[in-house]
Amino acid sequence: MALEQQVDLRALVEAEAAEAGRALAALTDDSVTAALERAAALVRERRAEILLANEADCAAAEGKLDEGTLDRLRLDERRVEALAAQARAMASLPPLEREIGSRTLENGLVVSERRIPIGTVGANFEARPNVALDVAGQLLKSLNTAVLRTGGAALRTVTVIVDDVLRPALEDAGLPGGAVGLVRSPDREGARVLVSLPKVLPLVILRGSGETTAQLSRLAAENGVRALAHAEGGGVLYVHPAASREKTLAIAEASLDRLGVCNRLNLLLVDRGARELLPDLLSLLDRLGIEARGTGRAGVGETLDVRLGHEWANDADRVSTVTIDVVDDLDEAVRLANEETSGLAAGIVTEDAGAAQRFLDGYRGTAAYWHAPTRYTDGFELTGAPETGINVDWAPGPRGPVTYRDLWLRQYRIVGDGTQSR
Repeated sequence: MALEQQVDLRALVEAEAAEAGRALAALTDDSVTAALERAAALVRERRAEILLANEADCAAAEGKLDEGTLDRLRLDERRVEALAAQARAMASLPPLEREIGSRTLENGLVVSERRIPIGTVGANFEARPNVALDVAGQLLKSLNTAVLRTGGAALRTVTVIVDDVLRPALEDAGLPGGAVGLVRSPDREGARVLVSLPKVLPLVILRGSGETTAQLSRLAAENGVRALAHAEGGGVLYVHPAASREKTLAIAEASLDRLGVCNRLNLLLVDRGARELLPDLLSLLDRLGIEARGTGRAGVGETLDVRLGHEWANDADRVSTVTIDVVDDLDEAVRLANEETSGLAAGIVTEDAGAAQRFLDGYRGTAAYWHAPTRYTDGFELTGAPETGINVDWAPGPRGPVTYRDLWLRQYRIVGDGTQSR
């Protein structure tokens, strides 16, 4: 990309962020709720425009995107109705409780701990038009403003959602339409610009999986921008010697109802003491049309030709695959789940409550399960609120499914009477 074009794109993104920043002071819980309710109505009213733009996006993407990505890009009447329901559900959620707690010190100072908005937040997401409404709604609900950037494949659709739904809805509620900005360029440089403006976009949400998101996360760190990145996933299931055959098979099957999602079963760890369950598990995978890739010591299926934690959901050519390994004991299962995978989610099947507790205590990922499929690692399922993504950072802050309830900064407020001194 030519230097002049880079400068122009940077200026455009900065202008969108500046406009969104000026809108911050106008946001209130009531006005945002009204705007989201209006957005739900406008989705239905502008259904034809949304579908027309999406049809053009899908036509342009034919032959360039794999079928799974095309499916996520494609909207139809049912999915547009789901967009409206999504906005309506966001509107109905209770606003953030702003005061966390307060206490009075011995010297009379009243100290309260509060949640305040972050400010203007960037969001970069893959070719999924529903994410535009989802992320913008959550940011507005937490009284933050947004600058959105989507892949070029979805830009027509997202532009209609921003210009014909979100901005008019904000204005109808008496708010500045510029509270939601958009990077109006299909060039990938737009994503790199988005994570390089710490003064106007201190936080960027990165939705999508794979190396591209990981690269953006690293670039954000280099520029002093905090990133909530959903770059990797993959669920782990450990079958303990005291596992019930029926529960093992039921949980494994429930973990594989969808294959192109981050929280599906990715790595199956079978204890040496539970090897007798391997034939049944292989029969289940075969019935589901899923290929088993085994390590040398597992000795099952095709030979594993990638790292142990390789995420099959991101492997378009081999998405219908599960990795199988045989482990010596529970401690090794915990170690592999912690060290060889993204840390998204891991579960255990066992009738031994003590073993289950050891597994739950030892696993350090974002969600630990006993007798339940990792498919429940989802913001709406666990918290009742849509998620912006799942953050697997090994650091303090929002971790696991991130929702509007996590998009705030802590602030202390101190009130005295003028007599206090140190």
